[in-house]
Amino acid sequence: MRAAVKREPLSLNEAAAINLPAGADRLQRTALLAGVAALVVCVLGAFLSPDYFFRAWLVGWVYWVGVALGCLALSLLHHLTHGDWGIVLRRTMEAATRTLPVLLILGLPLLLGMPRLYPWARPEAANDPLLQAKAPYLNVPFYAVRLVLYFVIWGGLAFLMSRMSRRQDQGDDPGITRRMQIVAGPSLAAYCLAVTFASVDWLMSLQPAWFSTIYGVYLMASQGLSALAFLIAFGLWLSRREPMGRVLHPRLFHDYGKLMFAFVMLWAYFSFSQFLIMWAGNLPEEIHFYLHRFEHGWGAVSLVLALFHFVVPFVLLLSRDLKRDAGRLVWVAGLMLVMRWVDLVWQVEPAFDPKQQNPAMYWMYLAAPVAIGGLWLAWFLRELRSRPMLPVNDPYLPEALVP
Repeated sequence: MRAAVKREPLSLNEAAAINLPAGADRLQRTALLAGVAALVVCVLGAFLSPDYFFRAWLVGWVYWVGVALGCLALSLLHHLTHGDWGIVLRRTMEAATRTLPVLLILGLPLLLGMPRLYPWARPEAANDPLLQAKAPYLNVPFYAVRLVLYFVIWGGLAFLMSRMSRRQDQGDDPGITRRMQIVAGPSLAAYCLAVTFASVDWLMSLQPAWFSTIYGVYLMASQGLSALAFLIAFGLWLSRREPMGRVLHPRLFHDYGKLMFAFVMLWAYFSFSQFLIMWAGNLPEEIHFYLHRFEHGWGAVSLVLALFHFVVPFVLLLSRDLKRDAGRLVWVAGLMLVMRWVDLVWQVEPAFDPKQQNPAMYWMYLAAPVAIGGLWLAWFLRELRSRPMLPVNDPYLPEALVP
């Protein structure tokens, strides 16, 4: 084992000079190349099976939108609470939120595959009384309008908070920190409202006869968990490069681990509550969601989710020593990132008739997230490079720099 190296905390003058480490250039190139290569594979897959291309693209897109939106929610939560945990990685969260316009563009291909994804977008929906009753809301033009509207709301909030953060950097507005806190509350409410409707549009309407009033908060918990796992992984990368290694000390990783522990429990609570209520009610229009996910081999995936999305990380995150050790904590974060992907595949693929499922094409569920993720990470690093790494005029920064 390597002996721990004691590092002196940074002064504010040193903190003001911190920019993105030079190694980010290589990381950005690698991400871009991986994204482009996976995108070529996805295009090939679109010719082989258009149905699976759009399913996989939906999974990959919702996955990375979840990381960006989770960072938005966490940054707003940080402005409300002013916890130390959010100050050092605030620039990272802000850069992630500024990728939302790119994610909107990457989501537009889904509009071309609406009939392949959603039963209500197919011509035969005209013969279904249930789908006709929902047609005023579930129709392609209104879906497209709502898609843009969601990103206008989220992107507007991200732009507003980033603009106020830049104003704080200038140091000529002593009341800006308080105003950011005041704005964060209504902004968080707007985020929650938009995510609730988006969860219906993107995922729940894959099975339009099914509905769940808890599904929106389930997706919010999922996004918070995805964002925390990403922040821990990227935080470890930063902590191994000076001078950020003198800023990201074990106390902060302990906070990130505790937050991830909380979101693991939130996800499990919402997931189990939804299952318990529907299973106990045993209504045909509700229970078929789970029946489809317990049959044709999906029951094993359900068990994997229960074990590795909740039980294993719950047990591991009970350890204080693990949470303070970034090198070990990142393995739990990596497990969460993988299980978030598994959960989304579990949400999407069983929604289709087993006769329309082709395991030989499941590789596209890997290619699409890599394609979108590579492009997203390259743009994220571009945004992160445009600002100093630390908000030097935040009045709470000196406390956060103390190990």
